[in-house]
Amino acid sequence: MEKNPKALWDDCLHLIKENVTEQQYRTWFAPIVFENYDEDSRTLLVQVPSMYVYEYLEQYYVVLLSKVLCRCFGENIQLNYRVVADKKHHMTIDVEGSEAVDIEPVSEQQGNQSPTVLDATPHDINPQLDLHKTFQSFIEGDSNKLPRTVGLSIAEHPGKSTFNPFFVFGPSGCGKTHLINAIGVRCKEMYPRKRVLYVSARLFQVQFTDARRRNTINDFINFYQTIDVLIVDDVQEWATAEKTVATFFYIFDHLFRLGKQIILASDRPPVDLKFLQDRLLTRFACGLIAELEQPNTQLCVDILHAKCRRDGLKIPEDVIQYIAETANGSVRDLEGVVNSLLAYSVVYNSNIDMRLAERVIKRAVNVDNKPLTVDDILEKVCHHYGVTQQNVFSRSRKRDYVLVRQVSMYLAQKYTKMPASRIGQLIGGRDHSTVIHSCTAVEQRLKTDKGFLAELSSIENSFKLKK
Repeated sequence: MEKNPKALWDDCLHLIKENVTEQQYRTWFAPIVFENYDEDSRTLLVQVPSMYVYEYLEQYYVVLLSKVLCRCFGENIQLNYRVVADKKHHMTIDVEGSEAVDIEPVSEQQGNQSPTVLDATPHDINPQLDLHKTFQSFIEGDSNKLPRTVGLSIAEHPGKSTFNPFFVFGPSGCGKTHLINAIGVRCKEMYPRKRVLYVSARLFQVQFTDARRRNTINDFINFYQTIDVLIVDDVQEWATAEKTVATFFYIFDHLFRLGKQIILASDRPPVDLKFLQDRLLTRFACGLIAELEQPNTQLCVDILHAKCRRDGLKIPEDVIQYIAETANGSVRDLEGVVNSLLAYSVVYNSNIDMRLAERVIKRAVNVDNKPLTVDDILEKVCHHYGVTQQNVFSRSRKRDYVLVRQVSMYLAQKYTKMPASRIGQLIGGRDHSTVIHSCTAVEQRLKTDKGFLAELSSIENSFKLKK
């Protein structure tokens, strides 16, 4: 008895399961839902839960899919996808897969595997990269020109430039994760056989802890020592992970000596990561340490224009300018406002105009009569503690002046979204490390001193801002 198309697709899944790891199957293939099969056009339509899954399947598993379809359905089968764009509103988009490949069927022993981090084959791993974060979508401006240029050079010549290791730092929302992802994506495009891996510091720590629990530390270290381009994000997360840092040093040292590329990102410069060992800091100095600053208004405008082109959005120029000026300083805020505008316009069937923008931004971004400035903060803090701005700007180490200086820097970083270097310049000509140290000191005191917490709350209330 001839099988129906759904049964044939189940056969495909069974064959795929024999050729990938269990985790790969659960992640990439189990969520696929059979939609229909058109025998006349020999086209199979399946549903996938997101655009990312579609792109990942097309990038890493197209050969495997072609082989199993050939074996179960016959030759020249076209695989198309129905991508879930909005789960809540049941919105989908139909996209074509790669052109059907006439290829020998897959056997029980062969397959196109793309293992997860700790289940890797010697030559192929899942790089864990976000395929949407590329150099093409990373808009260049004054605040990111140097890191972007260096990152592009590294991607094209990994491990062969003087920029190894490459340490990029900057405040939240300035594009660090986008940049280091873009390096990995470009490198993988140019050198498909290189073992590129992006991992967050937190995930690395979780893997390390699990390896200790399972008594497989050697396997863990051996795996990471096989990477050609290692990208670690948010290394400030290791502040209380002494054993994780010690283990990372052995991995780092091995890769560094072999000329493998190492890329690290943090919200502060290496000198302010007190938990790092001196031998790591010394090696960082051999490469390049680059700061990413918050984007200025013009760069925000350019980013918004690029997003409109990419997503096919139509936003009036005055609205774009308003968003850039109001949400200035964070790419995440910009994208959040645009996404909210789009949602409002669709749900309420209205055009995106200044009135809608003001309504959305009022809920998404703090806007009073005017943006809060460092001068506003200094004025309020000095008034609260009864000192003058001249006292704060002086080089005096008097306790009261130091306190006002630290509180002002902390609140400036919290509410203005300026880079630490700029805040330091505006508060007595200090450098960025002084600002970061001040913020850390205030944060630590807030955890233990309830009276100090009440003082800051009083100052913040005077801004008429929500925490």
